[in-house]
Amino acid sequence: MEINTDDLDKFFSEKNTVENVEGSNFISTGEYLDIIRAFARITYKSIYIIDYQTKSFEYVSDNPLFLCGMQPSEVQKLGYGFYFRNVKSEDIDLLLQINEIGFDFYEKLPIEERKLFTISYDFHLINEKGKTVLINHKLTPMFLTKEGKIWKAMCIVALSNNQNAGNITINRHGSDTFWTYCKNSLKWISEQKAKLSDRELEMLRFYARGLTISEIAEKMFLSADTVKFHRRKLFEKINVHNITDALAFATNNKLI
Repeated sequence: MEINTDDLDKFFSEKNTVENVEGSNFISTGEYLDIIRAFARITYKSIYIIDYQTKSFEYVSDNPLFLCGMQPSEVQKLGYGFYFRNVKSEDIDLLLQINEIGFDFYEKLPIEERKLFTISYDFHLINEKGKTVLINHKLTPMFLTKEGKIWKAMCIVALSNNQNAGNITINRHGSDTFWTYCKNSLKWISEQKAKLSDRELEMLRFYARGLTISEIAEKMFLSADTVKFHRRKLFEKINVHNITDALAFATNNKLI
């Protein structure tokens, strides 16, 4: 598949053009890829590193979810061309939109806080069997230029818990506030993360251990019906439909 260079350039916003990186910046990165490789060995998620100066993937882990039947070296060589090869055509436009609105949000942040923010969204990959898989993609800055532009960013890929592409959010580390992009108003809307009670967190920890409702009820000194009641109220509070999604919410928000 022939990939147009102009199409690739659409992924690189003029707001984050990185042309020159000072020598001191190179020294500061050290052997950071060794740390990334170690992290990749102990997580089930896919990891890759974007270099915005070279407009390429600097590293791609060997987790098969993101590779779509290819070798990490092949994906790394393709760089952003990988998206045009393995992302549904309608989702390519979504990714280009996310790229623009993400940098619009980012450039308004104080430079000293920019590394604290992570953008999350869902899109479809087409795997080696021709089947579409909805993944969740998180991107967070690692190294900035002195002007505050992103030089290198880490991307983490996992299966999505949603049903459709999109679901664009931005989170700030250590904050209960997050921002959701509204496609209708074309604006970022700030929201507050749901706060779970001690009882709800205790129940989720038991579910995470694989306990049944009866076993959880016994440990919490409640009836099984009461556990079901609290579970239903929890689902309503965090807007999920099953315990798997509830556990994913708690894990993603570092609650358990």
